Amino acid sequence: MSTLETTVNGLKLPNPFVIGSGPPGTNANVICKALEEGWGAVICKTISLDAGKVVNVQPRYARLRSRKSGEIYGWENIELISDRSFETWLDEFKQVKDKFPDGILIASIMEEYNRDAWHEIVERCQSAGCDAFELNMSCPHGLPERKMGAAMGENPDILLEVCGWVMEVAKRPVWAKMTPNVTHIEDPSRAALRAGCNGISAINTIRSVLGVDLDTLRPEPTVEGYTTPGGYSCQAVMPIALRMCMEIAKLIRAEFPGRTLSGIGGIETGNDAAQFILLGCDTVQVCTGVMKFGYPIVKKMKEELLAFMGKHKFERLEDFKGHSLQFFTTHADLVKRQTEARAAKKAEHDRQKMIKSDEEWQGEDFVKQSDALSRG
Repeated sequence: MSTLETTVNGLKLPNPFVIGSGPPGTNANVICKALEEGWGAVICKTISLDAGKVVNVQPRYARLRSRKSGEIYGWENIELISDRSFETWLDEFKQVKDKFPDGILIASIMEEYNRDAWHEIVERCQSAGCDAFELNMSCPHGLPERKMGAAMGENPDILLEVCGWVMEVAKRPVWAKMTPNVTHIEDPSRAALRAGCNGISAINTIRSVLGVDLDTLRPEPTVEGYTTPGGYSCQAVMPIALRMCMEIAKLIRAEFPGRTLSGIGGIETGNDAAQFILLGCDTVQVCTGVMKFGYPIVKKMKEELLAFMGKHKFERLEDFKGHSLQFFTTHADLVKRQTEARAAKKAEHDRQKMIKSDEEWQGEDFVKQSDALSRG
């Protein structure tokens, strides 16, 4: 009998489906809703010590739809981190843990380049009952003027230092969330893991401009006629997320065995999740998918993942985690493999053309038929 139960960095999850940081984890009410629906864990919307610097605008989403079906497959947001006070969050963390003592609650945190600030937010969140941390080093548009988010996470040297500060005081597992807006995602991932982080989350949204309204000539989403580049998510980013997770998983296997990976990017079905796990992920996160389909989506996702496991006779997630990594190689090796395969196929074809009775000898193919019957 297949099971979705898994243990990640000592955290016992009923399944690998995690609410990703964002609107679906924006307060205690929705966090409790997610746990009631059966999500394996919930990551709250990113918080900081001073919410006074956070001012959101409306509208802040833009969506890309299929020209034929109208289905949403691309989603851009210019939303900032939580605008609710840190004290309110601490109270709500306690409320959630009181109601769901066994539920896994992960605090997504973001701070400026300040050691004392990182120490304070970590110590106070874990005192409030948070089970783990996700360091938001990757928001592509939020507060870059304060060197927060991707402005910090794209620099491996700063990432190494800041993650080190966190690990000085963290008594709970720590994941560092990576930005995809870099050339080699292995570089910041390696820095975070060198600093001692227990795992990596990847990817955050991709810096983007969703489009331009051809009637108004204004880029979207338009706020008082203007906009700013935002973060792109939804189905369309999944191939990019899979590639980057594959690269991080190979890094972990080679240099940091035992560390973990939480995959993010366009996941909406159990089959999507299976692909991320096949490429080395321990858990998968869903944010935009919940905004499209609601919290109950997890029920179908669990059913689909279990069906996949049953089809291949996998009993546990560990049975197929990283299985497909072995099939990635270089282009030069692909050429070599194909050349060898074609040569083998030709040899087999020639072998099958060998004469099997005297009646099959042909005068025009006499030499070729003789060669086929020879060993050297």
